[in-house]
Amino acid sequence: MKRLYKNFLAILTGSSLLIIFGVILVSSLSRYLFNSPIQWSEEVAKYAMIYGTMFGMALCYLEGIHIRFTFLEDMVSAKIRYVLHFISDLVALISGGVLTYSGYLFMMKRGAIEAPGTGIQMYYFQVAMVIGGACLIIAAAIRLADYYSQFKPLQKGQ
Repeated sequence: MKRLYKNFLAILTGSSLLIIFGVILVSSLSRYLFNSPIQWSEEVAKYAMIYGTMFGMALCYLEGIHIRFTFLEDMVSAKIRYVLHFISDLVALISGGVLTYSGYLFMMKRGAIEAPGTGIQMYYFQVAMVIGGACLIIAAAIRLADYYSQFKPLQKGQ
């Protein structure tokens, strides 16, 4: 399950980066070679970057490769470290819920506004916060399940 979800997030993150690269490349070529800028390109690249950030956030958290300071963590015993990781995962789960809910409220309040560059309603761009929060909730649930399976042997003194 973790591997499938990790691969799914990696594909979504990579696709967002590919969209950003492609749109900026085509826009730059159009602007400098043909003196004809593409009006919507910056907006699409910006929103693809937001989606990529949301997917990348969940991926980095799931894999434990996000930025963190471990010098205090390294000074405590393994049992305390597991408890700290458990608390961290609970905080991430709650944060994902808050991000999902606040993103939903924001999207419902301002989503009907049309984006100036594309003319598309902002719902499609603002839903990235809701999706990112949901992705973080799933990643935290997977990490909590991993924590539970690793904690059992620790209780037996292994």
